[in-house]
Amino acid sequence: MKIGSRSAGELIQPLLAIAERRLPALTRLRKAESLPIQLHRRRIYVLPSLFGIGFAALLVIMQLGALNYSNNPALLLTCVLAGAAWMSLFAGFRALADLELVSITAADAHAGAALDIQLGFAASARARPSLRARWAEQRLEFSLPRGIACHVTLQIPAPRRGWYRPGRLKLWTEQPLGLFVIWSWLNPNLAFLVYPQAEASPPPWPISAGRRGNRHVPGDGEDFSGLRDYRSGDPQRQIAWKASARHDSLLVRESERQIDDQLHFDFASLHGLDREQRISRLTAWVLAAEDAMQSYSLDLGDQVLPAGLGSQHRDQCLRALALLPDAP
Repeated sequence: MKIGSRSAGELIQPLLAIAERRLPALTRLRKAESLPIQLHRRRIYVLPSLFGIGFAALLVIMQLGALNYSNNPALLLTCVLAGAAWMSLFAGFRALADLELVSITAADAHAGAALDIQLGFAASARARPSLRARWAEQRLEFSLPRGIACHVTLQIPAPRRGWYRPGRLKLWTEQPLGLFVIWSWLNPNLAFLVYPQAEASPPPWPISAGRRGNRHVPGDGEDFSGLRDYRSGDPQRQIAWKASARHDSLLVRESERQIDDQLHFDFASLHGLDREQRISRLTAWVLAAEDAMQSYSLDLGDQVLPAGLGSQHRDQCLRALALLPDAP
């Protein structure tokens, strides 16, 4: 049912908030809980919806009219409708009763993007249709089939870097007839780490002056690495004449050089940027270096991460950037 442009569920939310503040039985679940969390009957609450209140008023009017005119069919219809409404309460209650939340996982997310949180529910002996979830003001509608463990994904905006705790999770349903709001609160004891936002168009990363990597590649250099067969285009100054005479074939001296394949990202070297802008640029460089498969180190002043490459090294660097001071 909708009143104007607002649904009955939206209008009843202020009443639920007042009831939660006033009734100790509703506020006792503010303490964080460890997984798994099972919804037993003592933590499931029921209130009539606005549509249910209007339906009850209609039944009262029908009842009075049937008694006043001694209309037995109308009286029977009123009783049947009242019985159906009463049974719908138990049907909605069964949709939440013994529901078990067993896991919560989240994909990597950067500040300013959406945090994809996956809720894992245990297999149930009965189907649970038309369930709704609200976490951090984000809503999701879903159904759980019978006998199958299911996962549903809820997207929550990640406001800023650092640890993010969305608060309590609300599960509720208004099914099957929309006459009652049946709900429960879950308060999982966990927080999600949000990585810093990467700069949209960062400048090229700095060249690590004075630093030499450990990788040797063929080329013009001072270090002699061996001999190889002559190839067309090789300069004559590289031909090893004495060795060629001994082997009866034209041989060329091959040298190797060391290249600087190690990047060094330094927080203190980013002059002219404020703290968050430096963090954003370093985040972008870390992601770019990973995409380029180039080893890099990170110097944050109090914390120095040595050169490395790979998802584990990337996560360590992003975690260090996310937890710099001023992060929640």
